[in-house]
Amino acid sequence: AKDGSADKLVYLLSYPSRDAAKAAWKSFSADPVWQDVRKKTEANGKIVAKVDSVYLTPTDYSKSMTEGNGKGARVFELRTYTTPEGKLDALDARFRDHTLALFTKHRITSLGYFHPADADKGASNKLVYFLAHASREAAAASFKAFVADPAWIKARDASEKNGSLVAKLASVFLTPTDFSAIK
Repeated sequence: AKDGSADKLVYLLSYPSRDAAKAAWKSFSADPVWQDVRKKTEANGKIVAKVDSVYLTPTDYSKSMTEGNGKGARVFELRTYTTPEGKLDALDARFRDHTLALFTKHRITSLGYFHPADADKGASNKLVYFLAHASREAAAASFKAFVADPAWIKARDASEKNGSLVAKLASVFLTPTDFSAIK
């Protein structure tokens, strides 16, 4: 994905446990085929400047990441909300009770919703989620209709009577690679 400042490859992997993830990466790193591929692809210098790894735990309202897979070209949006301390449960409630249905109403396909698993990655105050849109233009039109929807305004205002639930919003549009399992 291109976010204006750096080229990025964003991907999700699933493991039965953290220990299984560690074992899988240890085995992958030691694999002679991988070591050969890495050596060849880095013959003219490193191709990875930085790796950000965040273990995520799905929320109780998370959907399948494959929803709508194969229904034509889509763009994906990775959104990260940072809440003020103590507001994550209220943000989850707003998504669970209102936002997901309103997203569907406004043709925004909800995929996975997660919290970072580790405290230093934002476990207590971050919601990380993925959306799918027909195009970036469709995303803009859908969000314009969403924020103007009286049901959204009512839900937002009711959930924020004791202060804003979002301190920061980051959004990155993603285009699936040709080898992506999700299109």
